[in-house]
Amino acid sequence: MLNQQSNLDLMFQALADPTRRAMVDRLSRGPASVSELAKPFDMSLPAVVQHLQALEASGLVSSQKVGRVRTCQIEPEALSLAEQWINDRRTTWVRRLDRLGEFLAETEPETRS
Repeated sequence: MLNQQSNLDLMFQALADPTRRAMVDRLSRGPASVSELAKPFDMSLPAVVQHLQALEASGLVSSQKVGRVRTCQIEPEALSLAEQWINDRRTTWVRRLDRLGEFLAETEPETRS
């Protein structure tokens, strides 16, 4: 559980940055080289590589070097951990709101009298 929590922390930390979210968005359409990922950003290539390292450390992205070209791709199964965490919270709140709705429906006639 602790390892899962630290992976989740790394994922949310990586996704907290808008540049990294944009990179993940681009990679969701398919693999891309580092230079392709760098094109839309006004930053140095080393800065882009630092962002990619954070994404790789979180498990969201993997890369492979063939010759002089490093190609990155998204790891969709890694997103399932964050998705599960969010869905667990959503389920909890839906249950609580349902119980509140039931309680209010039960007590409503008493308040009208």
